[in-house]
Amino acid sequence: MTVAGTKPQTRKAAYAARENWVGWLFALPAALGFLLFTLGPMVASLFYGFTDLTISGKWGFIGFENYARMFSGRDNYFYKALWMTTQYVLMSVPMKIIYAFLLAMALNQPVRGKSVFRTIFYLPTIVPTVAISMIWLWLLNPDFGLINQVLRGIGLNTKGLKWIYDKRSVIPSLSLMSMWTTGGITVVFLAGLQDVPKHLYEATSLDGGGAWARFRHVTLPMMSPTLFFNLCTTLIGSFQVFSEAYIMTNGGPDNASLFYVFYLYREAFSFTRMGSACAIAWVLFIIIMAVTMLVFKTSDLWVFYQAGEGGKA
Repeated sequence: MTVAGTKPQTRKAAYAARENWVGWLFALPAALGFLLFTLGPMVASLFYGFTDLTISGKWGFIGFENYARMFSGRDNYFYKALWMTTQYVLMSVPMKIIYAFLLAMALNQPVRGKSVFRTIFYLPTIVPTVAISMIWLWLLNPDFGLINQVLRGIGLNTKGLKWIYDKRSVIPSLSLMSMWTTGGITVVFLAGLQDVPKHLYEATSLDGGGAWARFRHVTLPMMSPTLFFNLCTTLIGSFQVFSEAYIMTNGGPDNASLFYVFYLYREAFSFTRMGSACAIAWVLFIIIMAVTMLVFKTSDLWVFYQAGEGGKA
């Protein structure tokens, strides 16, 4: 009686143990990848930020010297790179969010061939950044670029319009270019729009509300969690802009597009100061974390969730 009663329990326990081992085996590649390629390098860079490590591998412990060199102004490029990146973030993030949101609303309309339009607007996102940068180098060329040719064709004077070749317009030009690759943000917005309950629009219409009332009182509140997500990811990505400065401007003209990550890259591979580059990277990590936490803290004021989702209804 006892033996017969314990056998099923023993088999169940053995099966559960085997399931646990199988689960750990499937999770092992991801866990090893995180430890070896993310956490490990982060810990190593934190240590090397307190050294004078060079690209040759020689190093000595120097304490907070790398950080003191940055914040004291002895590094002529640190505050410059931080300011240029801040300008880019302040310009590009609102432009990308607003453009992607309006584009998603347009692509959500019941029109014929909307799948084709959605594909067309998403395609630039999967094009390599190098290819996009080369195309925009031609488009923004002040002499024979297509944009200036079109502007001249409609009668506008483009004599002083040098786009990325003028330090006054290089950041706005790169911010404008960044709107080209908002397909991923648009898809997220489109998914959020399709999740908005239709009966809320109907109720607003019955109360006499027009298109603006439906947008203000239904679409924006219901889309605020999606806006919050896209804002966080876009902010993080914009602080790490690199390819455009590396390929198109090389940080110029006159360091006007010296973005922070390009400055980090130059410190590491042009000046071979790997220890200083590690310290620069950790400052960027802290800045991004602080900005993200600020967005999270303010989200209670403008992010609304449907009842039952754990947030404000």
